[in-house]
Amino acid sequence: MGVALTLLGCQAVPSDDADTGRPRTRELVDLGDRILEYARQSEARTGYTPPDDTRRERLARGVGHLLDGDRAEAEKLLGDAGFRVTGLTDTASGRRYDEVAAREPGAEARWGRLYVNADAGVRWSVQVPHPVADRGTESLGARLLEGTPGGALVLAGAHRTAGRGDAADVAHRTDSVFHAIVSELQKRGIPGLQLHGFARTPDRPYDAILSTGAAQTAPEEAAELAELMEGRDLRVCRGWADRCPLEGTTNVQGKTAKRHDATFIHAELAPGARGDGPEAARALTALSTLLSTWSGTGKR
Repeated sequence: MGVALTLLGCQAVPSDDADTGRPRTRELVDLGDRILEYARQSEARTGYTPPDDTRRERLARGVGHLLDGDRAEAEKLLGDAGFRVTGLTDTASGRRYDEVAAREPGAEARWGRLYVNADAGVRWSVQVPHPVADRGTESLGARLLEGTPGGALVLAGAHRTAGRGDAADVAHRTDSVFHAIVSELQKRGIPGLQLHGFARTPDRPYDAILSTGAAQTAPEEAAELAELMEGRDLRVCRGWADRCPLEGTTNVQGKTAKRHDATFIHAELAPGARGDGPEAARALTALSTLLSTWSGTGKR
């Protein structure tokens, strides 16, 4: 995971530490800029080495304690693994977040990051396994986290081609920090939306390809997302009902979601649906509605 960078002009603001009752300092930052600044470092495609089993296990346990509200134990375990938890307050929304990131630059800086909404229990996650490689997914993930309460963003830290062979392709590897964090979320039954990108071709004339990974049937929310997108003039291929390319059946997070009986939606988006134009705005609205349903703030 990447080192937590303090942005110019940020301020320290106090907030209550639930574990000790003492005020806790939080950095005042533009959350979207912070996330994108980190994601852009993967453009370098520098070498990637997966974490060893011990580091990965400690980090996973630390994240588990953070999700369960035991911050003191989380910080201890994450510290042992070379990571830290930084409290953030977003300048735009005033919402508070916890950032799990490496303490120092180095190999850990390319393992990824976790952002957790600290104002409420985590009720959904958005996952970005291929930042920069699937261009725009990192920005979309940040906007979804900022726009809906109760969420977590799991962000890979390396370009999918940075490692030897497929070592950095975290959507197809179980030996990554990304997979360890997603698994901790799934163990708690937290539904996840994983974002991918594809190029439109004659045999892929869609704006979005939705699937449920290894699962053979779709949860109600997946069908509703497809309807939301189609209602906004986006062409959708439903992997559970149609013959679609890129259904994500070999995605390892989808396989563990099936094992943990957790909802997993694999969303492949065409360039227009993850950029800055009108198609992207319509896709963002549909995806945000799904997350609002999961957070309990929206209507089904």
